[in-house]
Amino acid sequence: MTSVRVDRPGDDAVGNGAASNTSEEGYERGLGSRQVQMIAIGGAIGVGLFMKAGANIAKAGPSIILMYALAGVVIFFIMRALGELLLYRPVTGSFSEYAREFLGPFFGYVTGWTYWLLWVVTGMAELTAAAIYIHYWFPDIPQWVSALVFLVVLFGVNLISVKIFGEVEFWFSMVKVTAIIGMIVIGLGVLTLGFSQAGDTASVSNLWSHGGVFPSGIGDSLMTLQGVMFAYIAVELVGVTAGESENPEKTLPKAINTLPWRILLFYVGALLVLLSVVKWTEFSAGESPFVHAFSVIGIPFAAGIVNFVVLTAALSSCNSGMYSTGRMLRDLAANGEAPQVFGKLSGRKTPAIGITLSVALMGIGVVLNYLVPEKAFEYVTSVATAAGIWSWSMILISHIRYRSAVRAGRLPASSFPAPGGAVFSWVALVFLLFVTCLVAYDKDARVSLYVGAGWAVCLAIGWAVLKSRSPQVAAAARERDQVAK
Repeated sequence: MTSVRVDRPGDDAVGNGAASNTSEEGYERGLGSRQVQMIAIGGAIGVGLFMKAGANIAKAGPSIILMYALAGVVIFFIMRALGELLLYRPVTGSFSEYAREFLGPFFGYVTGWTYWLLWVVTGMAELTAAAIYIHYWFPDIPQWVSALVFLVVLFGVNLISVKIFGEVEFWFSMVKVTAIIGMIVIGLGVLTLGFSQAGDTASVSNLWSHGGVFPSGIGDSLMTLQGVMFAYIAVELVGVTAGESENPEKTLPKAINTLPWRILLFYVGALLVLLSVVKWTEFSAGESPFVHAFSVIGIPFAAGIVNFVVLTAALSSCNSGMYSTGRMLRDLAANGEAPQVFGKLSGRKTPAIGITLSVALMGIGVVLNYLVPEKAFEYVTSVATAAGIWSWSMILISHIRYRSAVRAGRLPASSFPAPGGAVFSWVALVFLLFVTCLVAYDKDARVSLYVGAGWAVCLAIGWAVLKSRSPQVAAAARERDQVAK
C-alpha cells in the first residue's frame, strides 16, 4: 500500500507554505490552474439551480432570489473559513483532517464518512436528474436505464487519471458557464427589445406584480432555504483538490475569492432575468425552470439546447462526486478509520478501490429510479443537504478552534485569513442551525433527519469497533483525551 503521511500540529510542514505534506500522499499533481478555477466555478452551478430551483420558485415566488443571495453570503463565509485552513495546511482530506486536528479523531472519522455519504447520495440525485432530462428527447427510455448508462461512463472517466477527470470537469463547467451567460444575454434581449413570444409579457414588474415579492409569505420563503442550500453543495470541493493542485497557495485563494461574483452572476443574476421574462406562477416542481423559460420564449431548438446544458450540469456534479468519495475514503484509511485497502492507489495514481465502492453504492440511485422515479430526487437531495450541513459545520468549528490557537500563539497564522476572524464563522453556524430546524419542520424533508439518526448509530458502532481493533485509532483517541485534560 502507498504510504500516506498525515501531519499533526507541530509538524515541520505545518504552516503558511505547508504544501510539502501533500507531495508524499502519492497523488499526481495533475490539476492545473485553469482546471481548479473551472472546478470551483462549476461547483457553484448544479442541479440545485437547474432543476430544484423550479420547486423553490413555485413555493417562494420572486423572493427565492433573496433566499439564494442570503445563502450565498453564508456560503462565502464558509469558504473563506475553509480557505484560511487550506493555506495553513493544504491536504486532500481537508474537512476530515481539520476536524481530526481541532476537534479530535472521532470528529475526523465522522466528518470523513459523512462527506463520503454526501457525495454518494448527491451522485444518486444527479443520476436521477440526468435520467429525467433524457426524457425530454426520449420519453420512452426508463429512468433507471439512463441512470445506469451515465453511472458506468463516469466511473470509467474517474478510473483513468486525475488529468482526465480535470479535463472532463473543465469542459462540463465551461458548457454550464457559457450557457448561463447566454441565457442571461437572451433574457435581457427579450426584456429590452421585446422579441420572441414572451416579449409582450416580459417585464421587470413580474418580480412583484403577481402577489408581491413574498406571495406566499416570508415563512414559506424561508422554508425553501433547505433546497437552496442543496444548490451550493460542491462549492467546498475545491478544498478536496488541494493535494492534487499544481500550486495550491496561488490557485485556491483565487478560486475562493471569485465565489461572490459567481453567486451574483449564476444565481441572483440568472434568476432575476428568468423571473422577469416569465412570471413565477408558470414554474413548477420536477421541471427545469430554464428549459421552461426557453420553451415560453419560443426560440427554435433553444429549449433542447438548454436541456443539454442542464444534463451536463448533472453529469458534472456526479463526476465530481466520484472524484471526492475516493479521496475521502483514502484519507480515512490513512488514519485507520476505514479498511486499509481503500488507501491503495492504482497504477494511474487514482484511489480506484474507493471509487469503485462509491460507484457501487451510487447504483442504489438506479434502483430508486426503478422503484420510485417520481420521489427519487426529493429523497436523495434531502439527505445530501443534511450531510452538507454537517460538513460545513465542521469546517466552521475547526476554523473557530484554529483562530483561537493562533491567538494563543500555538499555531502559525495562515497567509489567507478570513475577514472578521471567527465572527462570520459563528454567524454561519447559527444560520446552519436555523436551516436544520427548517428541515425538521418540513414533513417531506424530515426523512433526512431519520436517515441521519440511523447514520449516527452506524458511525458510533463503527467507532467503538475501531477503537477496540485498531491500535492507531485507540492511540489517537487517548492522545486527544490527554490533551483535553
